[in-house]
Amino acid sequence: MSEPVKGPASYFPSIEKKYGRPAGEWAELIRTSPLTRHMELVSWLKSEHGIGHGHANALVAHTLAQK
Repeated sequence: MSEPVKGPASYFPSIEKKYGRPAGEWAELIRTSPLTRHMELVSWLKSEHGIGHGHANALVAHTLAQK
């Protein structure tokens, strides 16, 4: 039996369902953005893409941790 997903990635199924894009696409948008600071990226996802704060925060945290 596999371990349950924890941390920011645990939000990915609901993000993909609600916003219609796989988490990998959101991560690519974050990586290619000229913005670099966590809260700048969260604000950008919220204002430009209509993502809720918790989902934007999870995407940014996970993506920045991958660097």
